[in-house]
Amino acid sequence: MRTCEYDGPPLTVARSHPWTDAVASAAHRYYDLRATPSLIRTSLEDFVPWSRYGAILGFYSLLEWLNGDASPFETNDCAFTAPHANDQASVPQALMCSGRVMVLYRELRLNASAGDVAWLKDELHLAVAKLDVELHSGLVGTTIVPVRYLALPSGEQAGQELMVSFWAWGDTEAELMENLERVVAGLFAALRHVAAEA
Repeated sequence: MRTCEYDGPPLTVARSHPWTDAVASAAHRYYDLRATPSLIRTSLEDFVPWSRYGAILGFYSLLEWLNGDASPFETNDCAFTAPHANDQASVPQALMCSGRVMVLYRELRLNASAGDVAWLKDELHLAVAKLDVELHSGLVGTTIVPVRYLALPSGEQAGQELMVSFWAWGDTEAELMENLERVVAGLFAALRHVAAEA
């Protein structure tokens, strides 16, 4: 599967973990999915309308694992942009969709180490690139973003997390969602592989 990495100006505005405000809508809020995993399949407003598709059910499973006891990671945000007309001139398919999930180490002090977060990013790229190499209508990207970890002692709160973005394309909604299902399955497998190495 193809991967890419954010190559723009450094991101400097740190978001808090846990966060308390949302740019898109005041109705959006932070959910501690480790404490309340039942909210994964009912409260993610971008995903719920598309829950009839295996891609979204697979994403729910990914979140359940990331926030479950077997994972060294957790999440603190995710989003999904529903199928719409493709605006990427380099991709021939008519439709696209995209999403993201914010991944951080459960042991919060590791997120304060730029080296540990960079390792996570690099290992995820290596793992994704080895999976589903025939899929050309999907992409996984990473961006390291600054975070202020409120549970850490004052003066030690500055850190980072990994924003994992994903895209899929198709000429019909069914094809698009099948490709998204492959992207999510590959991402899930890659994260499990990285977790085993962490």
